[in-house]
Amino acid sequence: MADNTASSPKQSPRSPTSQKSNASREAAEAAGLHGADHWANLAQESHDEDTDSSLGSDAGSSTASMNSSILNYRTIKGRTYHSERGNAEYWASNDDQQNEAIDIIHHYLLLALDGKLHLAPVGDDVKSVLDVGTGTGIWAIDFADEHPNAEQVIGTDISPIQPSWVPPNVKFEIEDCTQPWTFSPNTFDFIHMRYLYGSIGDWGALFQEAYRACKPGGWVESFEASPRLESDDGTVQEGSAMSEWGKFFIEGGRKMGRTFTIIDDDLQKLGMEEAGFVDIVTWDYKAPVGAWPKDPKLQEVGKFGHAAMDQDLEGFVLYMASFVLGWSKEQVTVYCSQLRRELRNLRHHPYCRLRIVYGRKPEEEQT
Repeated sequence: MADNTASSPKQSPRSPTSQKSNASREAAEAAGLHGADHWANLAQESHDEDTDSSLGSDAGSSTASMNSSILNYRTIKGRTYHSERGNAEYWASNDDQQNEAIDIIHHYLLLALDGKLHLAPVGDDVKSVLDVGTGTGIWAIDFADEHPNAEQVIGTDISPIQPSWVPPNVKFEIEDCTQPWTFSPNTFDFIHMRYLYGSIGDWGALFQEAYRACKPGGWVESFEASPRLESDDGTVQEGSAMSEWGKFFIEGGRKMGRTFTIIDDDLQKLGMEEAGFVDIVTWDYKAPVGAWPKDPKLQEVGKFGHAAMDQDLEGFVLYMASFVLGWSKEQVTVYCSQLRRELRNLRHHPYCRLRIVYGRKPEEEQT
């Protein structure tokens, strides 16, 4: 009889690919997320349902001049991100596909606000305005168009992705808002900040800088969103791709020390109160994602919410999935494919929580 033990080959060490897969699985479990294998298996087993599309056919100094070091973008798994200068761990891509999604989000938020660019009671005589984290510059440009008599509307960001053809009173500057601001005290009548989640290490310091740069009697407004997709009727089920979406960002933010749970932790109001703002107002809104609402206005909001996500799911989640779980680009694509199927299903009723908090800097005689 042959000695099976002697004749069997020696056990070879695990391949790097196997080790990486196991590490990814362990990281997913630690973060409370499904591993990449789950979504790959689900994709194999899944049969697309006959669902209506929710889109249809509508589907030093922290300021720097634009130089080669700023334009030297990083490339991660085929997508570009801002340069290593400043906050190198910012999570969103800055390429054309992502920028188009950002502009769709702008329209999504305008619909939620009934066409308003802000809720703070800023007068028509506003002269000096700052848009922090301006992104593509679309908010700053729209504000300048609505207020042609404003002397200056300045948009700041860490990536120079803004257009060159802008209204004459608009100017864009490269500035890292997590560093001390370069603006003189009491400069701006209105400071607008939007979608800074995942990029701020110290929200208290951010609002202190805004307080210093704001004129007495001026306003500061902060507009943030929850990273989670939620439902009030249980249609965003635990373990679904929709329910997993927010976990990528929450866990990634925890690891980076830059939280995404701005609304849950009430950081906007707390930061404004600690900085010294008064007359603070909070506005909350559940913004649908998808055309599932029966109300025509909410349905329109939901269509654009879906369009914004569908435009670049991969660009939103790629960095976090890679950073938190070590996923490959292909694994991210499989997960996003499942999420797209779920978002197209009108039996699912996801929404995203939005919050605006605005406050006034007291007049000098009040301080």
